[in-house]
Amino acid sequence: MIRKLTDQDHHQVIAFLSEEPSINLFIIGDLETFGYSSDYQEIWAEFDEQNTMKAVLLRFHQSFIPYAIGEFDTSGFISIMKKYNQPVSLSGKSEIVEKFEATGDLILGKKQVTFFAECLMDECLRAEDVEYKKANIEDVDKIIALRSSIEEFQIRSDARDILVQAMESNTARTYYTAENDVITSCVSTTAENSMSAMIVGVCTRKEYRRKGLATAIMQKLFKDVLDEGKTLCLFYDNPAAGRIYKRLGFKDIGMWTMYR
Repeated sequence: MIRKLTDQDHHQVIAFLSEEPSINLFIIGDLETFGYSSDYQEIWAEFDEQNTMKAVLLRFHQSFIPYAIGEFDTSGFISIMKKYNQPVSLSGKSEIVEKFEATGDLILGKKQVTFFAECLMDECLRAEDVEYKKANIEDVDKIIALRSSIEEFQIRSDARDILVQAMESNTARTYYTAENDVITSCVSTTAENSMSAMIVGVCTRKEYRRKGLATAIMQKLFKDVLDEGKTLCLFYDNPAAGRIYKRLGFKDIGMWTMYR
């Protein structure tokens, strides 16, 4: 049986998602921040005959994230997603979301597969002597300008609004270095919740690269988040970046697939 969840289901769904808190940081963070009754967010769950939760499907605006332990009702979740605009924006643990691709019943966006890594301890971090600041709302335009200058980054048209909303809801923070009031390097979290935080937006202006700025502020940010008792998570598909993250204490825990 699949049904839509409400506030009354919160403890059960969080316990279910806590089986893999890093993999589920987006779902956990969205539920903690936006709850069960907003127009742009809904969550459904599949239950077995003993009323044990088997799988969940979160909708946030036009994006979906499924999670399951074992087999689940793929066709039931597809029926829900088909009620919204296609192509579908879908992401999640690769072995789960690729079941939807295999059916051929959904029009999916462009596929991207990345490594998913987490860091639990700060034993690999060291103090770096670099002057940095924590960003506030007044810094948002400068952050977006830097990200927009990075060839590898794909900046959405609503990127500014998303960053402002995340800062205001305390689900994101950004540390940066600057020179002459120009941001030279920055690193951010997103989807922060009571258990974990995702690292995103690691970038350095071209003329300031190879000076260790991004690595230095990453270590500052990583230590602050870990000291709060949270797990750090990140995606990467660049082997060179992966080697840097692993030197800082990250370990691969799976693959993450996005269709968008």
